[in-house]
Amino acid sequence: MAQVKKQSTTKVGSASKATIVFKKQNYQLFILSILVVAIGFILMIGTDDLYSFTKITIAPFVVVLGFALGFVAILYKPKPAKSNEG
Repeated sequence: MAQVKKQSTTKVGSASKATIVFKKQNYQLFILSILVVAIGFILMIGTDDLYSFTKITIAPFVVVLGFALGFVAILYKPKPAKSNEG
């Protein structure tokens, strides 16, 4: 008969510490992206010419740029700070 080995079920360091997923730079970039999207929507507002260049070209580009910046803010991984010890 084959001998079955049992794996250990003890947890090493069972008290898990809460870690922050994003750093300060990520939050700053995310806030900036929200502002850029808001500026894009503000550019779309207005009562003047419905087919103005600003409303149909620049404003959608600014909104897409804001969403792209938000995507970058989520994926960006800041480099760790160098310590002066050594």
